[in-house]
Amino acid sequence: MRRDVLVIIVLGGLGIAASLGAAPDLSGVAGAALALLMLAIAVSDLRHFIVPNVLTGLAFLLGLIAAALFGDTPWAQAVLTSVLRAAATALPFLALMLIYEWWRGRPGLGLGDVKLAAVAGAWLDWFTIVGVIEAAVLAALAAYAVWRYVLRRPIAATTPLPLGLFLAPAIWCGWLAEALLPLYRY
Repeated sequence: MRRDVLVIIVLGGLGIAASLGAAPDLSGVAGAALALLMLAIAVSDLRHFIVPNVLTGLAFLLGLIAAALFGDTPWAQAVLTSVLRAAATALPFLALMLIYEWWRGRPGLGLGDVKLAAVAGAWLDWFTIVGVIEAAVLAALAAYAVWRYVLRRPIAATTPLPLGLFLAPAIWCGWLAEALLPLYRY
């Protein structure tokens, strides 16, 4: 078995185990599904610089279902709140994508990353969304800088950086933190 496949299997197993450990009920099953979807998105973005629509669509739909089933408010209100958070999260990404392309004359952020931001909004609370995006962007920039340093190449504005590789796992980590938070409240 190839080493990269083994790593993916181990990471998927750890994501499932952590999700079910944090929430040993149906919400943990939803979290485990989110873990696997985010892992698949990260791998796809790493290998092909593509965030597949089918994966973001499934993750978004699962987020709305999870909001309806496991939210603290009536299901319609929970779903509407998730949709509003998704739009409020994706619109700044869309604006950044369009403005950058207009300004620089080339794409900088992909539409898949915009859709992935909507997934974050569907799954996470407002405060967590901000932390997840900040952590993902800082991790991506740090990894890029280290990668360029190790390869001994100068940093170039045209070198692609797969943001989904960092944002997808950060979304699941944000969900995991939200799932664990009630266990540590006094």
